[in-house]
Amino acid sequence: MTGRAGRRGAGGARTPRRPTAVHHPEVPARQRVLPTDRPRPVFSRLYARISEGMDAEGLGALRTELLAPLSGSVVEVGCGNGRNFTRYPAAVTGVTAVEPEPHLRGLATRAAAAAPVPVTVVAGTAEALPLPDGGADAAVLCLVLCSLPDRDRALAELTRVLRPGGTLAFLEHGLGPTRRVRAAQRLADATLWPLLAGGCHTAVDPVGSIQRAGFEVTTLRRLRFPDSRLTLPATPHVLGLARRPG
Repeated sequence: MTGRAGRRGAGGARTPRRPTAVHHPEVPARQRVLPTDRPRPVFSRLYARISEGMDAEGLGALRTELLAPLSGSVVEVGCGNGRNFTRYPAAVTGVTAVEPEPHLRGLATRAAAAAPVPVTVVAGTAEALPLPDGGADAAVLCLVLCSLPDRDRALAELTRVLRPGGTLAFLEHGLGPTRRVRAAQRLADATLWPLLAGGCHTAVDPVGSIQRAGFEVTTLRRLRFPDSRLTLPATPHVLGLARRPG
């Protein structure tokens, strides 16, 4: 015989009743993670908070300079929360924006509604772009190469999806100009920087990577952001255009 407190087991001891599962309708179901997703729940929310301030400090003007020469169909790799979208020129006929981080992708989808050109946000990674061969007139890399697990493969994918003679516009941070800065970058990469900055590495050579992939760099400007007296591991930047051969 069992009572309300439980049932008797061997030796007459009462075994506690198994608790009944309680459904909480106010708690949303966990979002489905796609196979291509790379969730970074802490960094994605931090970046979403600070990106507006970074644009106000000068990054927004650099974004505009980056995108101004583009026209036709564009692929933006690692679009983040869509800070570039409102800066595309009228000569762009459409943008396919690829983002693997689910929270940032959701913010980018909302930002696309305010863009002056058609923008479609899709899930995917730089190393396996969900796009056909040779269908894009231009591609955009904006603060992306530093955090990619396989930069060479990502650039090979851009070569695949760009038409022959297509344009690659890039704004990236990379190797510092002096031995001391490069040593600080290597130290940062070996310690906390990638953990705090969403997998970002500072001792990378974006221009060298782009050239090794077969692109011809046609314009290049080296700059500092933020442009302050203090040089951080991610202060040295490059902004430029490259041409896909063919």
